[in-house]
Formats: sequence, structure tokens, C-alpha cells
Amino acid sequence: MLNSKGNKLFQTFAHIMLGIMVLLVLLPFVLVFMSSITDETSLITNGYSFFPKKTSIDAYLYILQQGGKIVRAYGITIFVTILGTSINLIMSTLMAYPLSLKKLPYRRIITFYVFFTMLFNGGLVPTYLMYTNVLHIKNTLFALIVPNLLLSAYNVLLIRTFLSVNIPSALYEAARMDGAGQFRILISIVLPLAKPILVTIGLFTGLAYWNDWTNGLYYLSGNEGQSLYGIQNLLNQMITNIQYLASGKVGGIGSEVAKMPAVSIRMAIAFVAMIPLLVLYPFLQKYFAKGITVGAVK
Repeated sequence: MLNSKGNKLFQTFAHIMLGIMVLLVLLPFVLVFMSSITDETSLITNGYSFFPKKTSIDAYLYILQQGGKIVRAYGITIFVTILGTSINLIMSTLMAYPLSLKKLPYRRIITFYVFFTMLFNGGLVPTYLMYTNVLHIKNTLFALIVPNLLLSAYNVLLIRTFLSVNIPSALYEAARMDGAGQFRILISIVLPLAKPILVTIGLFTGLAYWNDWTNGLYYLSGNEGQSLYGIQNLLNQMITNIQYLASGKVGGIGSEVAKMPAVSIRMAIAFVAMIPLLVLYPFLQKYFAKGITVGAVK
């Protein structure tokens, strides 16, 4: 019955719907790119369009003029994203695995303590004072890694729930009978079976690190801090500088800067920030497919 008429109609309908969904996902990226290569006058006059009447690469030429800063900012962001995501996954897994064991003493109390941190925190000002006056992370790379992103209670609870539901206790018992300790069980059994949730959390954590600019805004200042700007902070600074100069508040400069393609530069900056993630995501997608097949008790 696989080749029945009804089945073929369903497959055709499903393919059409999936094609529409793919277009809905891709079109915003295409629009951002087309807007970034649209002439500034045409962009202001005609608005955003997939088919610009006049193209220009002035926005990308402006970004290329900042070449050294862009490369450095990319390097810092890549380093912070890789290191922060790795530490986040390690700490989250090491905390979630014990909480998934039903025989852990005070398991519920510890779990509630983790959950409680999702509901209440000390607030922005006490957090800032603690990180700057106690931990002294201001104007250091730790300012881009530690605050808010290094360990997430939400990630811990997700991993704990996944391990509790998908890995039967009989598998742990069998491993202990074979002489495996907790660390061996974690490395040889838990991590391979937890690949779907680890890859998913790793992707979202990596996105959070890549897109983060608030930590740089709060904890990086002055020339020393600006030298540690990641790509998001640098691009945000470029937009702010363009807006300030174009406002005419700096004497003798406003008329010249007003000719700068400010709107298309914003689109170009947004597209430049997205490129690495657009390139990386297809390679991560295969781990989702592989992870789905890893879950059977062998």
C-alpha cells in the first residue's frame, strides 16, 4: 500500500509544506543580504526588496576597512564560544548525572536548590558588584565567559530529566556488576546515550555565547576593555559610531558622514555576524540524526 494514490498525495502535500517552511526560514536571510548590497539611496527610497534596483558594495567596503578589528573580534568570539560552551557542557553534565540517580542521598533537596536559582537571583547591581569587586573579572576574557552563561540550571535539569527517562537503571546495575565505577559509567554509557541532549544544549549554549553582547557592555570598558570586544560588541560599536557621526554633533563631519550607507551597513553587519553560524549549523545537524538512533539498551 506504500504506492497507493492516497499515500502519494500525502507525500506530495508534505513535500510542498516542507518546501514552504524552508522558504520561510531562508527568505529573511536572503532579504538581509540583498539589503546589504542595495544602494543606500535606493534602499531609503524604495525600502527593502529581494530585487534591488541599484546595487552597491559600499557597506562591505566599510567593514573591510575595519579588517584588523574584525578579525580580532572574530577570534575572541570563537575562542569564548568554544571554551564557554565546553565548560558549560562539562559542568552541566557532571551536575546532572548524579541528580539522575535515584539512590543519590538528598536528591530532591539538591534538585530543588538548582531549580530555585531559576526563579530568584540577586539582581543586576549585586551581580555586577560581585563579579567586579570580588571576582575581579572586569576587562578580562572571563567577563565574556563567566556571567550568566557558564552554568545554567535549565540545562542541568534538561540533562537530568533526559538521563532519568531514557537510560534505565538496569543498565547501570549491569555496568556495576562488570566492575565499572561511576566515572567509567559516565564516560562509556551515559555520554554516548546522552548525545542528543548534549548536542542540543551545546548548540543553544554556543548560540548564546556567539550572540552575547551584554557581558561586553557591562564588564568591558575603556581602551583595555575594547581590545577584548567580541564580534557582537564590535559591530554594535560600529553602528553606534555611525549614528553618532551622522547626527552632526561633531562639527564639520556630519555632512560627509551623512553620505555613508548607514542602513545598508547595518544589514551587512547583521549578515557578517550570521555567516559562521550559517556555515556551522549543517555540520551539527548530522549529530541530531545520529543521536536519535542512540538510545536502545544493548
